[in-house]
Amino acid sequence: MTQVAVIDYGMGNLHSVAKALEHVGRRAQVPLQVCVTADPAQLRAADRLVFPGVGAMRDCMAEIRRLRLDDILREQVRLKPVLAICVGMQALLRHSEENGGVDCIGLFEGEVLRFTDGQHDAKGELLKVPHMGWNHVRQVRQHPLWRGIPDGGRFYFVHSYYVRPAVTADVAGVTDYPEPFCAALTHENVFAVQFHPEKSQEHGLQLLENFLTWNGQA
Repeated sequence: MTQVAVIDYGMGNLHSVAKALEHVGRRAQVPLQVCVTADPAQLRAADRLVFPGVGAMRDCMAEIRRLRLDDILREQVRLKPVLAICVGMQALLRHSEENGGVDCIGLFEGEVLRFTDGQHDAKGELLKVPHMGWNHVRQVRQHPLWRGIPDGGRFYFVHSYYVRPAVTADVAGVTDYPEPFCAALTHENVFAVQFHPEKSQEHGLQLLENFLTWNGQA
C-alpha cells in the first residue's frame, strides 16, 4: 500500500488534489491510501508528499512556519518523492516579492516575481494578471513525470507570480506569458509545477499517476 500525504496548512483546495490522486490510483491499479494532514508523524510515515497551495505568500508562509512544515519538508525531501503545486512550488524558492517581500523555505535558490501589467501577446491582445487559463508547457528536460504527456501539452494555470530559479538546469518545463517562465522545476526527489494538475484534465491526471510510481530519480 502506497501512502500519500497531502500537506495541510489551510491553503488551497486540498481535497480536490486528494480526490484526483485517489482517482488515478484506482485507474492505475496502485493500492493507495491518501490523507490530508499537517501531523508530523503522518507526514514522516508517508511514502510520498504532495505540497499544494493557493493564496497570499505571507499568509502561507506564516502557517507553514507556525506548523513547522518548513522543517518537515527540508527533512523529508531527502527521503521520499515530493510533488509541489502552484503556491507550494513558489514556497520552495528562497524569496518572493509578494506582499512587499517574503522569505520562503529556500529548498531552491531563486525568487518569485510578479507578472508585469500591460503586456501583450503576439496578436497584440492585452495579457491580464493574474494569468488564468490553459497554456502549452514545453518540456526542456526529460523526467519520469512527463511520461505519456506530449511535449507542448496544455495545463491549467491560475497565478499572478512565477518562479525564477537561480539554477537553470533545474527547470523541467517552460510556458510563455508572454515571455518564457518556469512552469516545472525539479531537483533530486522534488518535482514542482506552477499549473494545477488536478484541474488539467488528462495531462494533469497522467502527471499525478506518474508521481505515484516515481522513485525520486530523474
